Amino acid sequence: MSLRSPPLSAVHERADASFTDFGGWEMPVEFESIRVEHEAVRSDAGKFDVSHMGQITVDGPDAATLTQRLTTNDVTELDPGEAQYAAITDEDGIMLDDTVVYRLPADAADEFLFVPNAGHDGEMTERWLSERDDRDLDATVTNRTEEYAMLAVQGPEAPDLLAAETDADLPSLPRFEVTDGAVAGIDSLVARTGYTGERGFEILCSWDDAETVWSALDCQPCGLGARDTLRLEMGFLLSGQEFHPVDEPRTPYEAGIGRTVKLDTEFVGRDALEGIAAEGPEEKLVGIELIDRGVPRHGYDVTTPDGEAIGHVTSGTMSPTLGKPIALAYVPTEYAEPDESVRVVVRGEPKKARTRSTPFLDR
Repeated sequence: MSLRSPPLSAVHERADASFTDFGGWEMPVEFESIRVEHEAVRSDAGKFDVSHMGQITVDGPDAATLTQRLTTNDVTELDPGEAQYAAITDEDGIMLDDTVVYRLPADAADEFLFVPNAGHDGEMTERWLSERDDRDLDATVTNRTEEYAMLAVQGPEAPDLLAAETDADLPSLPRFEVTDGAVAGIDSLVARTGYTGERGFEILCSWDDAETVWSALDCQPCGLGARDTLRLEMGFLLSGQEFHPVDEPRTPYEAGIGRTVKLDTEFVGRDALEGIAAEGPEEKLVGIELIDRGVPRHGYDVTTPDGEAIGHVTSGTMSPTLGKPIALAYVPTEYAEPDESVRVVVRGEPKKARTRSTPFLDR
């Protein structure tokens, strides 16, 4: 099966980016180097093509009811122009995906837009349609992933950089809000959201206008490699790593996003999660910092100092900002407090490490 291509594929090729298969999309993994791109976002600004993320709109009299039924947060709390982070769970409370749900500005053509992870747009569209039909709800669900481009500009200089190219009122836009406005003359949605921990924005525009907006953002182009190291320093989840319905079945409470679960609403998986919330999860996702030299990687074992296996790494890297090896890992709750002494088995060698809270950076 051929890979899907983002709208800026030719632009990235001209920039000599290296590519990788991510969620069924051929995406740029780096342009110059992961370190250069990572440091640009932490100190200045960088731009990302994130058009591989899904964009699904929901509209109609029952749009809120339908979206509420399939996400763990409370969409009824959203006013037009607001967004929230949520999980999408099955009947057992296992995470199928995580998502940002936008209630679009009042003059938008649709009421809600939600963003599933790369390669999940078809599955999530079908999930919404099936639930709609089963409950005889009046809502229109449209997969717009190949109609919209999604770009991100992130970093301490991102607000000034974008302000020079848009008529959107950025100074009055709080985090997790979205507004409409022109960017480089192109009608767009501008959201104060991101995946790096830095100040920044995500921009949705039409697929055909992506190059105009991208070219107007005069900063370092960044690939998925830097996106991964940046999100890991913040302890943000990555679908397929920190959770997967088959390979890494986890609930929001295990994954550390229990704050997104509103048990006073009705959603698929609510009853199972109510029981877990009452009893507490048996395992939790924690940050780990290596003391010995070595780089933790996905799948590496976590043990006690005596060598008893207690968990495993889901994501790990050498932090470009901290200059230290860091990781996320699932361990039993009794080992989940900060400063627990553990070991990470790196290529057969147990390396001294300690648990710690996330984010790894204060942002």
